[in-house]
Amino acid sequence: MSPNQPEIEALFSEVREVTPAPAFTAQANATPELYERAERDPEAFWAAEAKQRISWSRPWDSVLEWELPYAKWFVGGQLNVAYNCVDRHVEQGLGAKVAYYWEGEPGDTRTLTYADLQREVNKAANALKALGVGIGDRVGIYMPMIPELPIAMLACAKIGAPHVVVFGGFSSDALEGRMIDAEAVALITADGGWRNGKVLDLKAAADVAVGNAPTIKNVLVVRRTGHDVPMTEGRDHWWHDVVDGQSAECDPVPVDSEHLLYLLHTSGTTAKPKGIMHTTGGYLAGVSTTHHYIFDIKPDDVYWCAADIGWVTGHSYIVYGPLANGTTGVLYEGAPQFPEPDRWWSIVEKYKVSILYCAPTAIRAFMKQGDDWPAKHDLSSLRLLGTVGEPINPEAWLWYRRAIGGSRCPVVDTWWQTETGMILITPLPGITTLRPGSATRPFPGIGAKVVDADGTEVANGSGGGYLVLTRPWPAMLRGIYKDPERYLSTYWRRFPGMYFAGDGCKVDDDGYFWLLGRVDDVMKIAGHRISTIEVESALVDHPAVAEAAVVGRSDPVTGEAISAFVILKSHITPSDELALELREHVAKKIGAIARPKMVMFTPELPKTRSGKIMRRLLRDIAEHRTLGDVTTLADSGIVETIRVKAQSSEADQLV
Repeated sequence: MSPNQPEIEALFSEVREVTPAPAFTAQANATPELYERAERDPEAFWAAEAKQRISWSRPWDSVLEWELPYAKWFVGGQLNVAYNCVDRHVEQGLGAKVAYYWEGEPGDTRTLTYADLQREVNKAANALKALGVGIGDRVGIYMPMIPELPIAMLACAKIGAPHVVVFGGFSSDALEGRMIDAEAVALITADGGWRNGKVLDLKAAADVAVGNAPTIKNVLVVRRTGHDVPMTEGRDHWWHDVVDGQSAECDPVPVDSEHLLYLLHTSGTTAKPKGIMHTTGGYLAGVSTTHHYIFDIKPDDVYWCAADIGWVTGHSYIVYGPLANGTTGVLYEGAPQFPEPDRWWSIVEKYKVSILYCAPTAIRAFMKQGDDWPAKHDLSSLRLLGTVGEPINPEAWLWYRRAIGGSRCPVVDTWWQTETGMILITPLPGITTLRPGSATRPFPGIGAKVVDADGTEVANGSGGGYLVLTRPWPAMLRGIYKDPERYLSTYWRRFPGMYFAGDGCKVDDDGYFWLLGRVDDVMKIAGHRISTIEVESALVDHPAVAEAAVVGRSDPVTGEAISAFVILKSHITPSDELALELREHVAKKIGAIARPKMVMFTPELPKTRSGKIMRRLLRDIAEHRTLGDVTTLADSGIVETIRVKAQSSEADQLV
């Protein structure tokens, strides 16, 4: 690589902008002085937010103790998260306010007020105590998206027991490994849950996992689907038998600000899952502050984060951030397009949702179905949209704002990670000029920059590099559970003194951040390092394309060649002519260097149950290798379909 060549090429250029509407700006929670105040004194900024948003049992002695790479925030302070998320709102007269509207996939519904939530959390906390769970004991949670899931989390927090939530779509092996790593003493699960009209048998998976996790002594089971499940006497207990008869009074246990609130394991698709540690005071300050400003939360909002609570997005922006702010939220159990592709839009209309936060992969799936489905519903209650999980293609961003947001809603495209705990790069609605596909700027108080392989900052507009964080933030991970060496080597050794996020990024001439995906997803084409997201964005820019994934594969001439896997919009018929047209479209948008060597049309892409594309498997297909692990896929059968189609596509297209 020549000295002047960027680490990652910045080839795709997006120049469209959306300026804030004056009416929105006039009522926005965020103001420009936030940036000035936070940059002038970051510790004072976070201290003011923590004091305003959190009720402390004991005030802190110091705001931050930073001994790289370990941070302690609000040192000496004590608080209880469940009290902050539930009890204090009831004490302040908000007991009748709705905490959650819940809708099950079959159509059943429940409405829980903050008073209801307080009662159920207290009873569940007393049940855990009755089962011998105490301060510091880890409790596993493996549940569908039902109200008992956040209730269980808050019950753990109420008594100072860290929880370990495992996504309900994961296998028994995944659950087992996480329970063993955490040395959990109890597991809270359900008989099953609903997904795409079918029952997921969670209890059967839990039984296998618990059978190999010797520290688990008790299993608490919620009856959700009603199908017959085996119950092991002395170990398994029905939720309604143990919880319903408990007292509705339970005093919150004050814990230290640095007390472990939860462990959340990364998916472990390439290595042993990492138990990410998040503590109490700094985490709650971070998620409540970002939730307030980024989503412009008002007292009468109905806020819907459409993630699963099993992921960090659900922890931070379905449970802890929104409840700390006294927000009314929506919980939905099932699949986005069951029984029809307008299920989400019927929920928005029914509950008059004003804020929707979801993943780009869901947006692209809806875009594939066209405008007719959302057009069937009154979406006028929406006033703000958000995206999370991966970089969003500009065309998907624009479709989301137009078809769902009526061309009036700001879109907050957010970047963060399981490890960061809170959103770090994001627009602030009402004051940020938006650029489709850009997460815009670091949140006030956050230090972020893009560096080259030597750790030198990349100048604005000069190309891509590696995203790093340069100062501690309140919700940051406190390490990897029982593995400090892995914590150091994974995040801190690549660029000394800086946290390496593992993502590629570019910063444009105006200082806007454009995420380029994981650095593992960078292709080296004829000596040029090209991000997958840029080529994918160019493909989705074509009016026939709903979604695309690209990977590099070995090529004797260019080192790597680009293989594109494309999902067309529902009314488009695939053809060889269209494949050629898409190749040329990419060449026109980016340059000939990025022209895909192969374009393959597929009805679906291999995705995890959280919706992230598994490009690793696409590389296996493109390279004709034996497929790697497929246990985390939502539909493991799709890879064989793609493999067969890829072989025929290559025969037709390779030149």
